[in-house]
Amino acid sequence: MASRGISIVVARCLSSLEWLFRLDRGVPQGKARWMVDGLAGALALGVVAATPAAAQEKPAALGLGIFTFTSGPAAAYGMPGKNAADLMIDEINAKGGIGGVPLSATYVDEAQGAQGVIAEYRRLAGNAKNQVMVAALSSANCLALAPLAEQLEVPTVGWNCDTHQLLIDGKSKYVFRPNGNTVPEFVAYAIYLLDRKPDVKTVAIINPDYAFGHDAAKIFIAALKVLKPDVEIVAELYPKLGSPNYQTEISRLATARPDVVFSNLWGADLENFVRQAAPRGIFTSSQVILALGETVLQRVPLPDGVIVGVLGDGWWMSPDAKAKPETVKFAEAYKARFGEYPVFPSIKMANALIYVKAAYDAAMQKNGSKWPTRAELADAMKGSKVETLTGTAQTRADNDGLVDQIVGVTVKTSAQQFPVIGDMVRYKGESLMPQAGQDPLAWIATLKPEFAKGLPKPGSYK
Repeated sequence: MASRGISIVVARCLSSLEWLFRLDRGVPQGKARWMVDGLAGALALGVVAATPAAAQEKPAALGLGIFTFTSGPAAAYGMPGKNAADLMIDEINAKGGIGGVPLSATYVDEAQGAQGVIAEYRRLAGNAKNQVMVAALSSANCLALAPLAEQLEVPTVGWNCDTHQLLIDGKSKYVFRPNGNTVPEFVAYAIYLLDRKPDVKTVAIINPDYAFGHDAAKIFIAALKVLKPDVEIVAELYPKLGSPNYQTEISRLATARPDVVFSNLWGADLENFVRQAAPRGIFTSSQVILALGETVLQRVPLPDGVIVGVLGDGWWMSPDAKAKPETVKFAEAYKARFGEYPVFPSIKMANALIYVKAAYDAAMQKNGSKWPTRAELADAMKGSKVETLTGTAQTRADNDGLVDQIVGVTVKTSAQQFPVIGDMVRYKGESLMPQAGQDPLAWIATLKPEFAKGLPKPGSYK
């Protein structure tokens, strides 16, 4: 039976099933719909699994489900990712697509919440043309989608899934993260800070009130405590995500007068905090660390000497990036099309799509140039080593990525109208990651002050 005919039969069966669940079994309508959706996904996958030859036929277009924030305050971070996806897909298609197949993206707005994101993932996964998901920006959404990816056996590439909890059990078969995670990202800031300010005594934290903010604080503090045990944490502030006003938190910081203020606020939250904190002297009374500070360099006037980074190696002006003609071309094309240079979420998204393309190329090389199945694509991602716009993404046995970490401080340059990152260091990704299967916080607890002495120093990356 042709697949269209099967679909019609499946749809009729599902209609009957929904009626049965809702009316005859006393199940509420919403729950009935959820159960039927689950059966729909399972049946759709069953259809695909039953026709392996059809799954390997080269499609007219390769569908990608791409999850990011396209509305709300988080869009300040999410839209640069979408912009980069648009640009990178156009570039790949202009060169013939992947194996001659053009890419076609369906964007899902994460601002609708986890339930909506899960429903959209399930809907897209039910269509065999959507072989890969690029998901997501929010760590919470990444954690919500990961078990679904395993259940539905859909290769899912985390373009910005930072939480170290995502792949911690080491059992994932279909979820991959070709980026760093919260462990190397925030251990890097502790090391860089202590190299620049070894006499630091007091630190205050102001992070967003959800998993990413709390995880980052936990890791940064844990690293500080083992590398310099006499550091005192004088304030931990967790404003709600999307807060427009930070005057209360800024007053607390001004009163505490810590040596260091650490923050992983991001998007519009970070812009609002910087605009409100600068006039009240926070940037002159304390050494400020803005972990995601690179994203606002072109938007708000940061003073010199603020420690900033890119949560990975995604600085488009790093020496490695500037040495790659394709990266320079990408950055200039991005500037021409969107009016500003790519920030590191843009680079993360572009690198994730390069990672997907490399997996297709490897899978087709392995299977005699046939169009790969989802399983073959996942196999190609395992253990892969992919050259990206800014470095190398190495996939470990637990599907987690090893990428370098770049940290520096804001400096002025005659070449740009906005501050750039200077006095940089580039830490090797493997040097800041526990072994696969090792508890990250337990690993941090084993570090000694001597650990940092063997790492490169600020200003060494030129």
